[in-house]
Amino acid sequence: MDTYLETIRAAFFFFPFIAFFLSIPFILWQYHKLGSISFLKSVIFYCFALYLTCAYLLVILPLPKVEEVARMTSPRAQLIPFDFVADFIKHSKFQLFDISTYLPALTESYSYVPLYNILLTIPFGIFLRYYFQLNFKQTIIATFLLSLFFELTQLSGLYFIYPRGYRLFDIDDLILNTFGGLIGFLVAPIFIKILPSRQSLDAKTRLRGRQVSGFRRTAAFLFDLIIFLTLFTILDFTLSSSFKNDYMPFLIAATIYYFLIPLCLKCGTFGIKFLSLQVVDSENSTNLAQFFLRELIFTVIYLILPMIIFIILENLFTLTVYEEFIFFIFCIAYFIFCGISALRFIFTSKPMFYEKISKTHLVSTIIDENS
Repeated sequence: MDTYLETIRAAFFFFPFIAFFLSIPFILWQYHKLGSISFLKSVIFYCFALYLTCAYLLVILPLPKVEEVARMTSPRAQLIPFDFVADFIKHSKFQLFDISTYLPALTESYSYVPLYNILLTIPFGIFLRYYFQLNFKQTIIATFLLSLFFELTQLSGLYFIYPRGYRLFDIDDLILNTFGGLIGFLVAPIFIKILPSRQSLDAKTRLRGRQVSGFRRTAAFLFDLIIFLTLFTILDFTLSSSFKNDYMPFLIAATIYYFLIPLCLKCGTFGIKFLSLQVVDSENSTNLAQFFLRELIFTVIYLILPMIIFIILENLFTLTVYEEFIFFIFCIAYFIFCGISALRFIFTSKPMFYEKISKTHLVSTIIDENS
């Protein structure tokens, strides 16, 4: 029991790191499909992620030393179905006609190990039916595949990190885990009655998604920034030797991503399109000239200007004392401006200055299914 508790503690320790990496695709996908994020749906999703973390760590922990595993001579696999039943009958204290043996028998490994294997996947079956809306057959197959993944993890010695498997590949675990998923599927209606349905959650979220929140446009901005920086890195690696100016790959990447690609995507970047947004003018129509004005102001202020500041910093020794003073005053004012802009961009849905100048704004392309 102490081993199980230690494993669960380890899962709670690692979960914040796992949740951080899961958050990015989860947030992007929710904005893409629904235009907003449901708090309850997020809680359910992270509970599912925490459950899988606990289940996985229960399978692999505690980790032995490589030398200990190398000296193991025990069998690597148990391929006889329902062997746990024979072990229970043969070795357990359980006697059918002696009630006093019932409770002691439950405390033996012949009882609680199979029971734990069943309990391990009951939540999985519940999540699959309620959250992912899988049917009976799909739930059975998915649970079996999860169990098979766990068993192959053990058989391979944690993906060949160890010279051999340090835990037994047991066909009974596949049977018991799959049975646990079946039980989870059957008891899921209890939770379906208590919790709001997935359809109702999605409908409310989609209704909110018809408005553009600050967090949503921030997600689109970060999505674009990651792709832009990736493009810049590739161009810098492949083309830097072709230019005397080290900053040409940056300018080329900015031109391609923020001007040429939107031309093909009809006034939108990958981030804007993927998060179900659209740049429109004051009449809610796409206007190429106004869009390019918007992108020009944005790239000059938030991409080109920081690059110029960086260039000046590299050549600061060429400036006079007066020029240095003016430059640092400008930098302080610029960073204050960027900080205020960031707060406005993230925490409000108010139009930014480059939108006011270009007379453009973002609208959601999410459509209410009931409309």
